[in-house]
Amino acid sequence: MRVLSLSTLFPSPARPAFGKFVANQAQAVAARGDVELVMINPIGLPPWPLTTREPYRSLAACPKTSTLGPIPIHHPRFPLIPLIGGDSNPGRIVRAVLPLVRRLHRERPFDLIDAQFFFPDGPAVQRIAQALGLPYTIKARGSDIHYWGERPNARVQMLSAARGAPGMLAVSGALRGDMIALGFPAEAIRVHYTGLDHARFRVTPRAEAKARLPEMLGLSDDGPLLVCPGALIPIKGQKLAIQALVHIPGAHLALAGAGSDEALRQQADELGLASRVHFLGQVSHDTLPILLSAADAVVLPSEREGLANAWIEALACGAPLVIPDVGGAREVVRQPEAGRLAAREPEAIAAAVNELLAAPPDQNEVSQQAACFSWEANAAALVGFWREKVSGS
Repeated sequence: MRVLSLSTLFPSPARPAFGKFVANQAQAVAARGDVELVMINPIGLPPWPLTTREPYRSLAACPKTSTLGPIPIHHPRFPLIPLIGGDSNPGRIVRAVLPLVRRLHRERPFDLIDAQFFFPDGPAVQRIAQALGLPYTIKARGSDIHYWGERPNARVQMLSAARGAPGMLAVSGALRGDMIALGFPAEAIRVHYTGLDHARFRVTPRAEAKARLPEMLGLSDDGPLLVCPGALIPIKGQKLAIQALVHIPGAHLALAGAGSDEALRQQADELGLASRVHFLGQVSHDTLPILLSAADAVVLPSEREGLANAWIEALACGAPLVIPDVGGAREVVRQPEAGRLAAREPEAIAAAVNELLAAPPDQNEVSQQAACFSWEANAAALVGFWREKVSGS
């Protein structure tokens, strides 16, 4: 089976950590040996002179093609209209990508076209697949439904793509329910859980992991450690985690993610927490499992999620979660060992953390909560789903 997968969120030489979880899935599919996978990663670039500024300057320098193991990756450019052009991105992606797809299809035909996000990828893939007379599938991951589904112009395009797709995937049962509530056909949506690299994300005894922090990240190993992983953007709720720290005596909070941190630093200063809030920036994939193993709890007060990879990775390293009841949270925090669900309020977050600190669950018991997740299982389910849609079942 030969599959073309389009993903606007995917690593490239210009952004090697961007969409790493999508790349992990692609690698797991390719490792099976029964699917020839070709990736298209459209890159949006605004008009000059914006392309002379970061991050667009680096994106403009990205090569047109790259590889991920045996997977060829194409990085075509499409015109981006910052701030106001999001709803019309699918059409510009189609115009930029369709000539390339036609050529690749002529050289060696595809059996199916796949979209890794519902917007803008889904409506773009719908039009490309219709032009080539191929079946298509779409995966929903969270913000693509919760954010874009609230925008009327985007929602119209998403519903059209949903009603024409032989099949769709959602990263959690909760997200599937949200899609159905928006009018997506229930019978076409299947839950497809994320994967996990068990060789990388595994328990290192907490004391051992904490002892490695001063050398690896410059963090002190003194006192309880809370880790908040994810990009420094408002919907991830780092502001709430910092406010909660006021009510957690002696604890330190490590923010592991890239982004603008000026407002968060100012908040920590104003609350007298500057010495207890640590901005680590983007943590490498080799270092992240040690940081998670060192954590007494992982706190991620996101406004919205589908089913966050960060949740599963934390559990695999033995770190219990404190997360709000959003997306697939109840599908992950099913046992007390997995952590606590807490309202997106500083006092509620602090109460949940303090409860875990008072009676810490065993790291290995926490890790067992992630045992059912693997990239191998994820890839097997995805390939089986694709085969069904190719055969028309």
